[in-house]
Amino acid sequence: MNARIAVVGAGMAAARFAQQYQELGGEAEVTLYGVEPRAPYNRVLLADVLTGRHDPEAIALPAGAALLRTGAEVVALDPAARTLRLSSGERAGYDDLVLATGANPVLPPIRGLRAPGGDLLAGVRALHTLADCRDLAEAAAGAARAVVIGGGVLGVSAARALAALGLPVEIVHHGPHLIERQLDARAGAALRSALAALGVEVHLRNRARALCGDGRIKAVELADGRPLAADLVVLACGVRPRTGLAHAAGLLVRTGVVVDDRLAASRPGVFAIGDCAEHRGTVHGLSGPAWEQADVLAARLSGAGPDREYTGSRPLARLSAGPLEYAAFGEVDEDRHRADSGHHVLRLVDTTRGSYKKLVLRGDRLVGGILLGDLATVGALTRAYERDEPLPEDPLHLLTTRGAR
Repeated sequence: MNARIAVVGAGMAAARFAQQYQELGGEAEVTLYGVEPRAPYNRVLLADVLTGRHDPEAIALPAGAALLRTGAEVVALDPAARTLRLSSGERAGYDDLVLATGANPVLPPIRGLRAPGGDLLAGVRALHTLADCRDLAEAAAGAARAVVIGGGVLGVSAARALAALGLPVEIVHHGPHLIERQLDARAGAALRSALAALGVEVHLRNRARALCGDGRIKAVELADGRPLAADLVVLACGVRPRTGLAHAAGLLVRTGVVVDDRLAASRPGVFAIGDCAEHRGTVHGLSGPAWEQADVLAARLSGAGPDREYTGSRPLARLSAGPLEYAAFGEVDEDRHRADSGHHVLRLVDTTRGSYKKLVLRGDRLVGGILLGDLATVGALTRAYERDEPLPEDPLHLLTTRGAR
């Protein structure tokens, strides 16, 4: 009998693992257990499905020769017996278990968020699954004004998509500028200007205090008391690793399921990858590191690279959607630059074209960068960053189209 690998989750990390495991010649029977009723898909492209740029089928992901169990929610794990239990009551055994449970959207503590029955107030949506995407598209078709709560990557993507559908949109964001985890203040300001050109207004350093409406959303009350009229609200307040199964099974959980460099959790035969995994104190929450983890684990479990280890990622955050495209990586925090005299910063700003480019150097190494509005050189820059190789004496060409050739 072949060995059995059970993968709990059927998202991007799970599909990548299954595909790589097959390509590397793994012989175990791999089964993916997914809660959603469809095959794995690229969640990064949900906003493009919302605008109609991609059909849902176009963002599907291959999963190798794995058996895909859709609509199969795993509700309990028994690492000692090496079994799992589904919501249907069915039990299944495994030899190795891969947790790829992803993350859940964070619902903010806003007064009036839920109707008396406990459901979200009518007209309030999240954007995390293809089902959410379908519901949001239907709601947008009958809406007059939208408010997006959260100005991170997802919030900006959702606002851009709703504006493309013809809705006036406002973003409410508590931070000092948009996408502050990956962009600096100048890039955030440039992004805000690009959004304004699309009809999106941004309210910074503010938060939604209450949702107002009698059974259906009518307005969002800000912390400073201002009301924003809205009949559609999109929650984009980040995600939280989905760790309930692991915690109930006695695995070590902090922010995510704690794993070592082998991506092994705290019980034998159990591994974790993707948004639910915490490695060396970090939960990346990006597709790039999730796929790197999936590749390492596939190599180990297939036998193609039994000694492979995951020692961390140098992640790239990227949004590419018409006029709102950016890439950011590494150290871009302005306060850190000022505190560390070893940093050297190069910038190119083109206000006419709305582009902003920045390189952060330490000696002859590239340690961070931002491209906004022009990604022509992103390939050359990310290669230089990932390889951690000495840069040419004049690195300015890495910010120009000539440097991408």
